[in-house]
Amino acid sequence: MTDVTTQVRDTAPPPTEPLVTDARAELAREKGKGTAGPGPRRRRLSPGKLFPYGRLVGPLLLIGIWAAGTGLGLLDTRILSAPWTVVRTAGDLISDGRLQNNLLVSLQRAGLGLGLGVVVGTALAIAAGLSRVGEATIDGAMQVKRAIPSLALLPLLILWLGIGEGMKVITVALGVMVQVYINTYASLTSIDKRYVELAESLGLSRAQFIRKVVVPGALPGFFVGLRLAVTASWLGLIVVEQVNATAGIGYMMFQAQQYAQTDIILVGLLVYGIFGFASDALVRAVERRVLSWRRTLAG
Repeated sequence: MTDVTTQVRDTAPPPTEPLVTDARAELAREKGKGTAGPGPRRRRLSPGKLFPYGRLVGPLLLIGIWAAGTGLGLLDTRILSAPWTVVRTAGDLISDGRLQNNLLVSLQRAGLGLGLGVVVGTALAIAAGLSRVGEATIDGAMQVKRAIPSLALLPLLILWLGIGEGMKVITVALGVMVQVYINTYASLTSIDKRYVELAESLGLSRAQFIRKVVVPGALPGFFVGLRLAVTASWLGLIVVEQVNATAGIGYMMFQAQQYAQTDIILVGLLVYGIFGFASDALVRAVERRVLSWRRTLAG
């Protein structure tokens, strides 16, 4: 009898977590009060409902402060052009076609670098996350690359690839690749080992294991890396478009710097900011749709 009792005790499920126990006890107390009157109001711990277009509040607030400072004479317009001057300059650049032409060139470079970096970074993360041999040969090198800024490699890339479009695209791709790799690899290696053991016990094939366990576990980190990669592509573009470029938003800003045209420089910065914000919002929208099964504080 003692042996049976010991076996039952040893095979019994682990005790409920303290937090869950406390929560259930609190709910039981509230239900037990019945009609005795409303109990103490439960404190809200979540951030609350999302504001419609709430992420626009910050940028609009900055523009408002900028306009107010200019209007009150607190900002020198010779150093920082007024918002209305920047809008007028943007209209002039659009009317003569300069802004559209430079923007198309920049979008092409950023798109090629982003696509190449995402593909390579994801492939390396999968190889390192699903194989010990891959981890040994890839992860160390990628961690070293992460410590070296991509722009610090620019002199070497110029020597190896010249100063043409290839060098610009590769520079952008290197910055993107690291962001995608680090976050995707972190998600892969943080998948609960119990899911792997469950897949093995169910006899899943390698393809089924990747589809049912690896992909859902890696997607959250992949999307975080993708959001950072989009930003990295625009950051790299600013620098590479100042190296032997004849078109592009960075080239337009560099030329304006030579003549102290702060309004054109600010137009370029606003273009980078608008496209960076829009691309991040697009990735967020795709992430919410793909990961609709998750319930997080992000809403």
